[in-house]
Amino acid sequence: MKGLKAYQQVNTQTSITDADPHKLIQLLYNGALERINMAKARMQAKDYEGKGKLIGKAIEIIGGLKSFLDFEKGGELAARLEGLYDYMERTLFEANARNDVAKLDEVADLLRSIKGGWDGIREEAVAQSAQVG
Repeated sequence: MKGLKAYQQVNTQTSITDADPHKLIQLLYNGALERINMAKARMQAKDYEGKGKLIGKAIEIIGGLKSFLDFEKGGELAARLEGLYDYMERTLFEANARNDVAKLDEVADLLRSIKGGWDGIREEAVAQSAQVG
């Protein structure tokens, strides 16, 4: 089991090191969704300590996504995303406090929707960064 964990850590570090900015955001979305799904399983197993830690990690990741918002270039969209990320963080706090699976599902659905849009602009974003770089 230790070997698997070490491999996953190296694999994650390599993914982050090799990631362009667009890919890094994709990794954050994936990480938040993974933590929410794991928290849901911990909640259902009545492992409340594990659930709390995983929800805390998801909240941290969403905070990281918020820190990447560019209000100069993103304008109204960045402001709306900031509000949505704030809502997700509050909803995750509530899910944790009330052991509410439906709130976890709500945040996961919102993240999947945003991630779908982000994934859809991958080629355009990579082309733009290639022109800038």
